[in-house]
Amino acid sequence: MLFGYARISMLSQKYDLQIDALLKAGIKEKNIYKDVSSGAKANRKSLDLLLSKLREEDVVFCLEDGSSC
Repeated sequence: MLFGYARISMLSQKYDLQIDALLKAGIKEKNIYKDVSSGAKANRKSLDLLLSKLREEDVVFCLEDGSSC
């Protein structure tokens, strides 16, 4: 199954470009997980949830918005 992960650093930023690219890659909207956290913050609840659901054959797409995923 295909999954996507999008992260922004601040609420003033938008997920739009990341989400559009993930949808164009064939990822269903229900399988896209999003977090708002700075790069230094280790607590990413949606990423943790996504990682807990993965099976061996799953693929995760993570796009950069100028910072690392």
